[in-house]
Formats: sequence, C-alpha cells, structure tokens
Amino acid sequence: MPTVAEQLRAAREARKLTVNHVADKTKIRTDHIRALEEGNFSVFSAPIYIRGSVKNYAALLKLDVPKILADLDAELKGTEKFSEPPPLVEEANKPLDRVLYLLSKLNMKAALVAGGVLGIIILIWIVSAVVKHSNSKDPLAGLPPAVYQPANSGDTLPLPKK
Repeated sequence: MPTVAEQLRAAREARKLTVNHVADKTKIRTDHIRALEEGNFSVFSAPIYIRGSVKNYAALLKLDVPKILADLDAELKGTEKFSEPPPLVEEANKPLDRVLYLLSKLNMKAALVAGGVLGIIILIWIVSAVVKHSNSKDPLAGLPPAVYQPANSGDTLPLPKK
C-alpha cells in the first residue's frame, strides 16, 4: 500500500503539475509541499497543519480526501512526535499566570475608582500621623526648669488715657 506522500506525488506527476503550480493554487508553501511528498512531517509544528495541508492538496488533485486523511492518521500514529495530540493546557499554573488571569477579569473603571479611594485614605492616614507626631513633641522639653523673678525697678506700666 503506498504511503500518503507517494500517493500525493504520483497524483501530481500524473496531472503534470509543478510544485510551484500546486503552491499557487493551494496557498501552501513550496517547502511544505515538498515535505508532504517526502513524508517529512517533522517540518510541521502540529498534526492539524499536516491534515489541513494534505486535505487541500488532495482536493486539488481530485483524490479521495477521506481515504487519504484516514491513511494519514494511520501514518501519524506511527510517528513519535504526532502519535498523541498536544496538551491543550500547560501542566502547572504558575502564580504569575494566576495573578494575570485575575487582573484580566477586573473591571478597570471600578478598579481605578477603588484605587483612588484607597490612595486618598492612605494619604489622609499619613498626614494625620505626621501631624500627630509633630504636635506631641514639646519644643521646651530640652530646657532646664526656670524660676520667675520680678524686676526690682518698681516701674509699672501706665494706664491708658480716656
């Protein structure tokens, strides 16, 4: 039984099409067409790209697309890289990923209002703490105690005139 690569190449050559002509019609890169015809699937990053390219290529060549895709699935299961589909999610969520996910769910207008209110509250608290700290400090605390001594001059202040 011929492989998918052999079937594609034989059908292209039977229709006397060049790789460039196939690339123009299918919008598949020429290096990918050559890789498909060689059976070199490691050029592709995922099986979905292989399946889509083979499907378009087989449709252009008027081959039996479901049969070609079934043969392709059988071939891909034999390869180590494409035997299983890639995981849809990463194995472990990192804390930064979780924080960014939660931040993406925030309503930005509400977050800005809440942040502004919180900033004003913190500013008021800081100002009140500074004022309280500056008022509690007695400017005469470091001076020695003094005793009042009246002047011996006997002079008094004049009374205001009416």
